[in-house]
Amino acid sequence: MRINPNLFTEGPIDSPTLNVMGLALAFLSPGLFLAGVVEWISVTSHNEWPLFASAAISLNLGLTLRALTEISDEVKPLSMFSMVAWSWVACSFMGSLPYLWGGVFPWANFDGALFESISGFSTSGSTVLEDIESLGKGMLFWRQLTQWYGGMGMIVLATAVLPRLGVGGLALMSKEATGHKSDMFRASATRTAKTLWTVYFATTVTIAIALWITPGPTLFDAITHALSTAATGGFSTYNSSVGYFDSVAVEIILILAMLFSAISYTLHYRAFTQRERYAWFRSSETRVFLGVTFTAALLVTLINTSDDIGSFTTVLRDSVFNVVALATSTGFSNARPEGIGDFVLWGAASQILILFLMTVGGTTGSTAGGMKVLRLQIGLKALKRELRLFEHRKGIFPITMGREPVSDRIISSALAFVALFISFVILGTIAISALGNDLITSASGAISAMSNMGPALGDAGPTSNYLSFSRPARSILAFLMILGRLEIYAVLLMLVAPANRILIRK
Repeated sequence: MRINPNLFTEGPIDSPTLNVMGLALAFLSPGLFLAGVVEWISVTSHNEWPLFASAAISLNLGLTLRALTEISDEVKPLSMFSMVAWSWVACSFMGSLPYLWGGVFPWANFDGALFESISGFSTSGSTVLEDIESLGKGMLFWRQLTQWYGGMGMIVLATAVLPRLGVGGLALMSKEATGHKSDMFRASATRTAKTLWTVYFATTVTIAIALWITPGPTLFDAITHALSTAATGGFSTYNSSVGYFDSVAVEIILILAMLFSAISYTLHYRAFTQRERYAWFRSSETRVFLGVTFTAALLVTLINTSDDIGSFTTVLRDSVFNVVALATSTGFSNARPEGIGDFVLWGAASQILILFLMTVGGTTGSTAGGMKVLRLQIGLKALKRELRLFEHRKGIFPITMGREPVSDRIISSALAFVALFISFVILGTIAISALGNDLITSASGAISAMSNMGPALGDAGPTSNYLSFSRPARSILAFLMILGRLEIYAVLLMLVAPANRILIRK
């Protein structure tokens, strides 16, 4: 092997990965600065310098990487995976600095700060904070912003200012943000990214306004919970999460917002911009997602009612809210003393149903996690085809989604993803169990991390935190969060592209 001589020549280095990573880091700086301003004007705490310092470092490092690197006219598909994965890792490390400098976590517990940051950027919503409300408003605001950035922002924004990527930009977004085919995604990467960002921003503002005009939440509460809801993240500024408000009106708004955010943003664009009023319901994936969610809510309500764990109105309220929170991978909790929001206390049948919802997740093209409903549909259709082939061995049974035929390449990719997803959940469960946790906590924790869910069962339920896991186990869970958020393939291939650029085989 020999070192690539381009590393030592004059001029920018051809490195799409470092270039986009720099852009992602630069985009973090406005959020860090805004969080610093919130902390500065806060009357309860003044810990703004860690946020301002992190903003400066993020901006300077990002601009430096942009200045030292460039993107060639042709970007290989492998580089697309590398761009996405390494940008997420870099932003997670940068996002942990305010927690460390602000004393939220001691430097000896660096992995705790990194876990909280990864949980934010992966929109998982798991936490290792014992007292969330002890943080200043600026630090809380930054914590919520990490989920909003992670929801869809950084990578889409990167393509918005990188029109030179052309088709490559669209390929980049397909790893993170896009859904089904539409005319919008045949346009330029810049136009596509700006449109997605506009819909995402408008969704956040709408949720914030709806919460603000509702009795209970303050303006700060409304904005911070809107940031988390639009990203289907689940972070809250209160220890008891949404249960703090104890408001049916707040929970109804969040239920509608979580469902909206777990549906493809492509469909939102078509419904609002192109005035295709029935775009959502023409999508078979959306219909299945809503059908499965509503059916699960009904079943869980009936099961919990039969288990006589509360009055019917309480059971209905808490069952529906928690089913939607988990089906959309948001993970908010409405647990309160007089309710049944702590689903760890539910019966086995209800818990099995919510584990299924946690695994499947939302729709393709949304900010939700999980395997996605589309892959479940393809898997079931492939199974049906195989069963029919046993009876008619020479038959031809094409698989379609709506009116669109699904190629064998897409089918094999979807099935391979499901197999990988299950394999990593099993491996994670074994590893976490070996580190001292019981089977239910380990398995549900692995599923929750892979699905970017937040709460789990056992010792990691909605009223607890992830301190119930040992530090090595939390490192495994953090890796699973990134793996699930970036849909496995990007993480598995993230090391290949940079290695190919630095080292050239003889």
